[in-house]
Amino acid sequence: MIPIKSKEDLKMLKKSGKILSKIMHRLQKFIRIGVSTIEIDQLAEKLIKDAFVISAFKGYNGFPANICISVNEQVVHGIPGQERLKEGDIVSLDAGINYKGYFSDAAITLPVGRIDSKLQKLIEVTRNALSEGIKQARINNHLSDISYAIQTCVESQGFSVVRQFVGHGIGCSLHEDPQIPNFGLPHQGEVLKKGMVFAIEPMVNLGSWECKILDNGWTAVTKDGLPSAHFEHTVAITEEGPEILTN
Repeated sequence: MIPIKSKEDLKMLKKSGKILSKIMHRLQKFIRIGVSTIEIDQLAEKLIKDAFVISAFKGYNGFPANICISVNEQVVHGIPGQERLKEGDIVSLDAGINYKGYFSDAAITLPVGRIDSKLQKLIEVTRNALSEGIKQARINNHLSDISYAIQTCVESQGFSVVRQFVGHGIGCSLHEDPQIPNFGLPHQGEVLKKGMVFAIEPMVNLGSWECKILDNGWTAVTKDGLPSAHFEHTVAITEEGPEILTN
C-alpha cells in the first residue's frame, strides 16, 4: 500500500523540502575546481546542523557520510573523500534530511568548470527527464506513467536509463512504498491518488545502463566507465497537479 499523507503531513513535508532546497542551493555554490568531496560533505554537515535538521543518509544502513557525492562514472552513493574536483568533471550531489520526523530527498548533477558538450547534454537530458516524470505525477495516472515518461525522454536522446536503482515513496521514513523505476510501459501499476509523495529520481548514463558496486559496498559506477547524471525531487500529488516540495 502506498501511504497517503494528511494535510498536516504535507505541511510538514513542505517545510522539510524547503529546508533541503536551501541546503542544496548553498552546496551548489560551493562546487568549484580544486575542492575535495570531503570538504563538500563537511559543508553539508554544517548546513544541516545550522538548520536544526538531521541527515537522512548518515548512518543509514551504515552509510558513513552526510550526503552522497558521485563524480563522473559514479552513478549514486558516492562516499566523500580526498578526491578533488577538476575541470571537465561532473558531480552529483544527493542529500536527504529528517525534519521532525518528515523526510525529503533531492539530487542534482553539476558541471565543474567547462565540460564536454556530450556531458552538458547528458545533464540537460537527465534534468528534462525528471521534469517529464514529474508531469505524470497526477491523480488517476498510473505509477508507470512516470517511469515511461522518463525512459522515453532519455532514450529519445540516445542515453540509457539505470535499472538497478529506482525512485521511491517518501514521507515519515526515507524509503516508503512504492518503488518507482525509471523505465517501463505506460498505464501499469497503482493508480495515483491525492496525498501520495514520491522521490522521483532518474539516473542516466552516457553509455550502457549497466552498473556495478565498488568494494566499499556502496558506490555504484557504470560498467563501461562512462559518466552518469542524477536528478531528484520530492513531489506531492495534489488536486492542482504535482507539487515539487524541494524546488
